[in-house]
Amino acid sequence: MRYLLEETYELVDALHDLDPDDPATDEHVIEELGDLLYQIEFHATIAEQDGRFTMADVARGVHDKLVRRHPHVFGDVVADDTTTVLRNWDVIKREEKQRTSAFDGVALSQPALMYADAVQRKAAKLGFDWPDVDGALPKIAEEAAELVEAAQAGERAGIDDELGDLLFAVVNVARHLRVEPESALRAAAHKFRTRFEAVEVLARARGIDLHESPLAVLDELWDEVKSHGGAAPVDPR
Repeated sequence: MRYLLEETYELVDALHDLDPDDPATDEHVIEELGDLLYQIEFHATIAEQDGRFTMADVARGVHDKLVRRHPHVFGDVVADDTTTVLRNWDVIKREEKQRTSAFDGVALSQPALMYADAVQRKAAKLGFDWPDVDGALPKIAEEAAELVEAAQAGERAGIDDELGDLLFAVVNVARHLRVEPESALRAAAHKFRTRFEAVEVLARARGIDLHESPLAVLDELWDEVKSHGGAAPVDPR
């Protein structure tokens, strides 16, 4: 399971770095797709050796599912827009799965931000949702205030709970703004890393030991890097 996840994330990185003007990035995607395909084949082979199913069963299953859930393509159902197609998909899926909860089928092992987004979207399909982002935004301030209270009280369980509520509220706002929270947070973390690496470059150029420097010095370097668009000045003093 570990290697399946690793290869999946490596493929995501390769897709993120894909450049239509650089054929070398195509090669990277091809390589990572192959590695992921190997993992899929590997798991199917183990199942076949155990007498459970084969790779052919896997391919047949996804083929049959796509045919069933696209009656506007493979049948005589009329669907004039994307909304109708998606609604038909959901109806057919519910009939197939016979699920008792709106959250059945939501993967528990996916990253927390994606999981929060998924459960919110499932609830929203049943009408349990703010009509727009204006209803969701105030919840961030509300949950932040409750986190401050918990922190001041020093209650560990309360802090964890309120911090979770705050993150959940932020995901809700992201969903209403059509922002993928996992990608947004990753981009913010990457921006922070890039800027701090520039701080390290600037500090080395000026003979500053970051390990021995007070926060005020780090803040000054950070502000200077930020003013240069996130990069160290070309000619540091």
